[in-house]
Amino acid sequence: MKSVLFAALSLCLVLSAAAEIKPAKGRKSLLDSEPDVVYLAQTIKKPIELTVIKEAPVYSDKGGVSRLGTLKAGQTLPLEAMTDKAYKVRGQGTRNDIAGWVPPSAFSSKDPDFVANLKKLYTRQIDVQALIAAKKVAIGMSLDEVSLAKGKPTKTTARRTNAGQSGSWEYIDYETVNHYTTRIDPRTGLAYRQFAYATQEERGKVVIEFTNDVVSAIEESEDHKGGNVRIIVPPVIFGW
Repeated sequence: MKSVLFAALSLCLVLSAAAEIKPAKGRKSLLDSEPDVVYLAQTIKKPIELTVIKEAPVYSDKGGVSRLGTLKAGQTLPLEAMTDKAYKVRGQGTRNDIAGWVPPSAFSSKDPDFVANLKKLYTRQIDVQALIAAKKVAIGMSLDEVSLAKGKPTKTTARRTNAGQSGSWEYIDYETVNHYTTRIDPRTGLAYRQFAYATQEERGKVVIEFTNDVVSAIEESEDHKGGNVRIIVPPVIFGW
């Protein structure tokens, strides 16, 4: 009898422990929890490479509190992410491989204006990330960014010329409208409504015009009530 009770108690403890370590549902990703961070892999197609001109401290956090080690000078590294005050890289440390946040003063580039250009990129992408989170678009956004904000368009048109490509994307909102007929109950003589069919009717529409994959105009129907159309800087093109 004791062995049976002991086995039952052990099973309860195991189940309890499993319940405690079960991962929480609906947990937000790291990207969602860091709205001030721009991740370059999601932003530009060609990596931005920076040269480490001097040994520099590497931190595990973007605020520069917990130091991990020292980044070795004389190597060229791709920029993974950035804030307005720190760059995230992965490379060789003075002791072993290391990844973390480093002050911008430790880097150089073939482009003498790389610091100013990266600041422009950062400011633009923070605005774009906010628009995408709100499912909105603005003149100056790329089509990739529009897709992230609005999803797949309902209808597309494209025109190619020697000057490049232009066209439009349409996003149409539909609502289901039920239709009824009036009938008379033969037993009671009373009138009643009976469902007949349903239709999908247009509730609102957004037309996004683009030139060479950059939004050039936005037309919204009244149902959207989007207010003034926002304009941002077009995607930054780097020469390095």
